[in-house]
Amino acid sequence: MSSTSPKRRHFNTPSTQALYDNYHFPQATRVGDMIWVSGQVGLDASLRPGKGVEEQSHLAFQSLQRALDAAGASLADVVELMSFHTNLHGDMQTFSKVKDQYFRSQYPSWTAIGILELAMPELHIEIRAVAVAGCGQLETAKPMRD
Repeated sequence: MSSTSPKRRHFNTPSTQALYDNYHFPQATRVGDMIWVSGQVGLDASLRPGKGVEEQSHLAFQSLQRALDAAGASLADVVELMSFHTNLHGDMQTFSKVKDQYFRSQYPSWTAIGILELAMPELHIEIRAVAVAGCGQLETAKPMRD
């Protein structure tokens, strides 16, 4: 490994440092311009789950914004989004509406997965993301050719 190899850096916001200390994972990991954001859930500042899918979705996207900011990026730099839903079909319309408030035009690739449960029984959704710092300028999408 050369001395110019990118280094791995971990990022935690002050409100999530306890998660790192107790469960041993950072909110974001950055290597070069690539940033991987751990799953963000709908907890408020007191670590209480939001009421319903809409509030939890807003809280999760706000946590995602804070993790990206700590790592030197923004939502515009997100290239991949994964969402996990305990009621995929029932929650999709509400979740999509909230998602579109945070990603207004530069839509990342997105995978939505239905699951049985999350870390707390009151949680409905979790999101994780991959970002490339500084790539937030989107080129016009071109149709794919067969």
